[in-house]
Amino acid sequence: MNSGSWIAIYLPLFIIFFIILPQQRAVHKAVLLKIRKREGVDIMTNELIKKYISKKCLISTGTFGTTVKGIIIGVNENWLEVETKKGNELINAEFIQSIKMI
Repeated sequence: MNSGSWIAIYLPLFIIFFIILPQQRAVHKAVLLKIRKREGVDIMTNELIKKYISKKCLISTGTFGTTVKGIIIGVNENWLEVETKKGNELINAEFIQSIKMI
């Protein structure tokens, strides 16, 4: 193969693996650090979440793009157990940004 083919094949791979992915990891770490170091903002406590037990809710973790729709079964320490169509899921309460009753 000539050098033009090598550049056309391997340059995009180089850009993806050595430029884009490390930047995404750095942004992900920065978001996690920002969530953990929030000053003046209370972490969602179990008492707040216990009001929603056995109700159908939409739970959003925001930045990470995950939303879960289901019935909250229980709350233990910082974990929520949610019954969804796919089965039971556990969600870390530290990353929850909003809970909406449906």
